Amino acid sequence: MRLWSRELWRLGLLAGLGALAGWPLSAPGLGLAVGLALCLLHHLRRLHALHAWLTHNPQAEPPAAGGLWGELFDRLYRYQKGQRLTQSRLRSTLKRIQESSEAMRDSVVMLDRHGDLEWWNSAAARMLGLQAAHDRGQHVTNLIRDPRFVAYFNARDYRDPLTLPSPIDERLILQFQITLYGDDERLLMARDITRLHRLEQMRRDFVANVSHELRTPLTVLAGYLETFSSYVAENGADRLPPRFARGLSQMQEQTTRMQNLVNDLLLLSRLEIDQGGDDHTPLAMDALLESVRRDAEALSAGRQRITVEVEEARRLIGSEQEIRSAISNLAFNAVRYTPQGCQVTLRWKPHPQGACVEVEDDGDGIDPVHIPRLTERFYRVDKGRSAATGGTGLGLAIVKHVLLRHDARLEIESRPGRGARFRCVYPAARLAAPESVASA
Repeated sequence: MRLWSRELWRLGLLAGLGALAGWPLSAPGLGLAVGLALCLLHHLRRLHALHAWLTHNPQAEPPAAGGLWGELFDRLYRYQKGQRLTQSRLRSTLKRIQESSEAMRDSVVMLDRHGDLEWWNSAAARMLGLQAAHDRGQHVTNLIRDPRFVAYFNARDYRDPLTLPSPIDERLILQFQITLYGDDERLLMARDITRLHRLEQMRRDFVANVSHELRTPLTVLAGYLETFSSYVAENGADRLPPRFARGLSQMQEQTTRMQNLVNDLLLLSRLEIDQGGDDHTPLAMDALLESVRRDAEALSAGRQRITVEVEEARRLIGSEQEIRSAISNLAFNAVRYTPQGCQVTLRWKPHPQGACVEVEDDGDGIDPVHIPRLTERFYRVDKGRSAATGGTGLGLAIVKHVLLRHDARLEIESRPGRGARFRCVYPAARLAAPESVASA
């Protein structure tokens, strides 16, 4: 405020002196104009000095000046100096980020809000074949043209990674992950998982081959055991010592259990390896659920009450064999693991995202700590009870893979003592019009 007061006093002084100088000449107005002109000339000189400083050498010391202009020069100089320090720190930070990205074994690609390539590290050039001279500014889908990647990029749902071969070498298996940041910009990362992919493929092949090879000896054992059991039944069980009769019964039970385990392993291997989709047709869910209910009632033998509720008229597009297998696994689990007298409900109903199948019971429920791991192979909440009921520990893993092949997901809601609800949520794209409407 003092600087402004001083400038106003200086302006008034020049105007007054000019008017006084013109008074003897009977031209006070002319003298006033000369005084104001001198003041304007002073400010124009300072503006010229400011312009020359900012234009030609802004990093040098500011021009010497006093009063308001001196304060203005000092403030601009301090601001520029702070900006230079900030820019220096930012350049240093960007340099360290680029150096650290260059040191990474994973590919890092920066995309602008339109999906055009801005920058990438050397690993990306090696894995994806990017060339700075030709590819900078290109849209990423022009370089990675796999339809699965294009759909993944446009879907904007990047919660799960995408596994694809490298666009320049099909032997190289990459896992792509996109992250949104800034002003709708994207960071694309690709990791080489070729070794893990091969190990996973070896595991799948091993499980499939071993399971297939076990079927023949198990079939032979089951056949002979059935023959022995028929012979004993025809000739009287009292001819065998009790120890042999008990052993024959246990061998039959364990052989049946092993056959169920092998069948589930083979089914799981087929779901993992086979792409599927060839047998997808619109399914009448009321008839399908009713068929599953009858099978569940046969397993229950009257221990539980099993009902079907259909609140959705649309049909589900999918593989009848796979959908039946998934729902049957959920229904059979509800029968096996709920006490006598409980209610089990199979339900087909609308959902905000499409439609869903629910298998609900009012049994003992499941502790929430187990829910994240229920779809893992061979994971059991109660190992002793699962073994007693004949479960293989693969049912929910099969359900998970069936749903993945149908663009669906599994939701589990349960509390100890409050029962459990398993919900298979299918997107609207998987639904077809009711049969009567479609035929019309």
